[in-house]
Amino acid sequence: MKHLYKSTATFLLLLPLSMMSFAADPQKPAEPMKGMGMHQGMGMMGMGGMTEEQKDQHLRSMQEHMLMMHDLSNQILAEKDPAKKESLKKQQLELMKAHHDQMKEHHQQKMQEHKK
Repeated sequence: MKHLYKSTATFLLLLPLSMMSFAADPQKPAEPMKGMGMHQGMGMMGMGGMTEEQKDQHLRSMQEHMLMMHDLSNQILAEKDPAKKESLKKQQLELMKAHHDQMKEHHQQKMQEHKK
């Protein structure tokens, strides 16, 4: 029992010291998330070669996509009929697939340009 008290006391004395040293360590910046869509992971960095008009058009397109996704989500959550709910989910999934294919194609084009 005496050994347990000594171990506990040592632990309780060393815990604040270890916490202070952990807090003093510089934190490395968070890495961007890999595998995310451009609007989620890259932000504006992927738009370097665009004119302001092209950027605006691209961002409006992204906004429209997000609004459609949110609208479908709200409809799915509000729908009581299981068949209609499933139909809305299917519609949203198709929209997600189309967006994924578009982003994949865009990525492949960028990779081809980069290789040149």
